[in-house]
Amino acid sequence: MDKTAQRIAIHKARGLKFDPDFLDDRCPECGFALEVPDYLNDLNAMHEAESLLTLDQMNRYTKELFKVMYVMPHDVGTAFLFIATATQRAEAFLKTLGLWKDDASNLNTVASDTVTN
Repeated sequence: MDKTAQRIAIHKARGLKFDPDFLDDRCPECGFALEVPDYLNDLNAMHEAESLLTLDQMNRYTKELFKVMYVMPHDVGTAFLFIATATQRAEAFLKTLGLWKDDASNLNTVASDTVTN
């Protein structure tokens, strides 16, 4: 999934709507435009998303986060999860909810990100 698709998927999973032309949300109470948070770079935004998970989903999320971080819980313990980046949390969150879409273009994006960064 590209970064924009991830942001939109997390935003929708939180039950929020957005205008795809502007990537913004309208506050239901006031009607003002609110930008879709940068979940992939903002730990506070990811915390807001994570807080909506049920206990069962949190258990699955923890397992997905370990996979994304390429570590095994028995090797490092759960304290290792505290250093997960917002990007890692976003991927694990989407995989937990079954919203992650792996496609061939994602592989190209990852390869080009690796080369340019």
